Amino acid sequence: MPALDRRSFLGRTTATAATVTAAGAMTATTADAATPTGGRPGRRYAFTVLGTTDLHGHVHNWDYFTDAEYDDATHNDVGLAKVSTLVERVRAERGRRHTLLIDAGDTLQGTQLAYYYARVDPITGADGPTHPMATAMNALGYDAAALGNHEFNYGIPLLRAFERQCAFPLLAANALDARTDRPAFPPYWTTRLRTPHGRDVKVAVLGLTNPGIAVWDRANVEGRLRFPGLPEQAAHWVPRLRAMGADVVLVSAHSGTDGRSSYGDQLPHVENAATLVAQQVPGIDAILVGHAHAELPEHRVRNEATGREVVLSEPLRWGQRLTRFDFTLVLERGHWRVEAVTADVLNTNTVPEDPRITGLLADEHRKVVAYVNQVVGTATEAMSAAESPWRDTPLVDFVNDVQAETVRAALAGGEWADLPVLSQAACFSRTAAIPAGDVTIRDVAGVYVYENTLEARLITGAQLKDYLEYSARYFVRTPAGAPADPADLTNADGIPDYNYDVVSGVTYEIDIAREPGSRVTGLAYDGAPVAPDARFALAVNNYRASGGGAFPHVAAAEQLWSDPEEIRNTLIAWVRAHGEIDPAAFARDDWRLTREGEPVL
Repeated sequence: MPALDRRSFLGRTTATAATVTAAGAMTATTADAATPTGGRPGRRYAFTVLGTTDLHGHVHNWDYFTDAEYDDATHNDVGLAKVSTLVERVRAERGRRHTLLIDAGDTLQGTQLAYYYARVDPITGADGPTHPMATAMNALGYDAAALGNHEFNYGIPLLRAFERQCAFPLLAANALDARTDRPAFPPYWTTRLRTPHGRDVKVAVLGLTNPGIAVWDRANVEGRLRFPGLPEQAAHWVPRLRAMGADVVLVSAHSGTDGRSSYGDQLPHVENAATLVAQQVPGIDAILVGHAHAELPEHRVRNEATGREVVLSEPLRWGQRLTRFDFTLVLERGHWRVEAVTADVLNTNTVPEDPRITGLLADEHRKVVAYVNQVVGTATEAMSAAESPWRDTPLVDFVNDVQAETVRAALAGGEWADLPVLSQAACFSRTAAIPAGDVTIRDVAGVYVYENTLEARLITGAQLKDYLEYSARYFVRTPAGAPADPADLTNADGIPDYNYDVVSGVTYEIDIAREPGSRVTGLAYDGAPVAPDARFALAVNNYRASGGGAFPHVAAAEQLWSDPEEIRNTLIAWVRAHGEIDPAAFARDDWRLTREGEPVL
């Protein structure tokens, strides 16, 4: 594969002292001399690597679901336009030719801007547009980016189209062609940085993606790609990079640090394996971490074989932070040795947006704002998700009602037509709301922010009970008589809101005074206790059906039906078709929190 030259894309010189190669050929290019720092004069060289992750389609500091500038409780900002300002400041300080810029994945999904160019006006069309994330990242001068799991949400053809539009390689050493077992994407990228000491510094970046792709996007990758574990593939590639002469080896890993997996035992490979890579694989100097949506300015992990510290850093999602790694190398006996590595994160709310980036995508931004503000129907009253994590609310009932109605229509007239239909939904955003009066695309899209699709799975009454018990772990154990503030009842053991499922079509209580595993009481269907051998069709999203969240039984359950359409679009289509959302037609109190039989709230 030929070298990629940014000049052919942007009409300007490259941003670093690097020639980008897809497979890793180390080709020297001219660079300015660096100023030695510390120690004996002329023996040291310093450079900086900047990193982003989990950008999720954010370019502007804008929330397409609220149609306003982004803001949160701590006044974070988002977007590549903000990141660009920080990047240019560091390049001015350090020297453009002594600064690299990389990413750790999850670029293509997350905002309505990203969705529009994947589904409404897709980049895969014959005369398709350039994806806004490719435009922005090319303009920033990214050197390389690892693939994240959400890169595969829209299918491999769209990912390949995005890859062709990027002026930098998309790396994934552990995304292998299922037929040949060869890397399906470049595993690494390398460059030479020119120093004033007569010997270049050779830098290699190894890209690792998440093995959960095989579960979460099975429909898009099964039979085409396989995803071995991160430590195993790093152990294969890092020695090769060192043998090729790499003085510095960085890993860009779309994988968190806690060593756990959200999908249980669905795969033999750990989902959040960045710490394991640092511990188990010698020869790595630093790891840019992604996937966990956590802020980790600097975390040091000692390698078990060498005793050397590996520096890990994860910037906060959506471009809220920018990681900065600073490297100092010393030249000893003709070879460069990494003397020190430090890391920190820079906050994008401290700088203005770069008008160069916002200007490049002003038309795309305006087009998407107009799209999401289209009115699709009306609502008789306002609905909010604010209390959905601890109370049965009409907003979650709306999602479940549409899903159940869709599955019943799909099963009608077939083998499974007589099965009672239940539905699963979770609160994805506590700020989601449907207003009274006119309802727009962005209102409905804000209720269902993920590109999940809908399935129907066959489950028994006993399996349903297990499923609900697993979901009820989400609540903090609170003895009878103790204060019960809703703000303190949820997210036990760090379980996120999206991993607390509500099931409609049955009624039940959750006794939060009891230990997890024995909380669900009074489980009934149509007023009668649910028998262990009763059978139901469960309307469930593909993430959960594929094992996401490690909920019991559903991943192994028989699939009765599946729909390639996103649930979000199913909701929007329902509103268009019916014209009106009336909670009186579907809102029910199917579940409630109790303690020793008494309601908590």
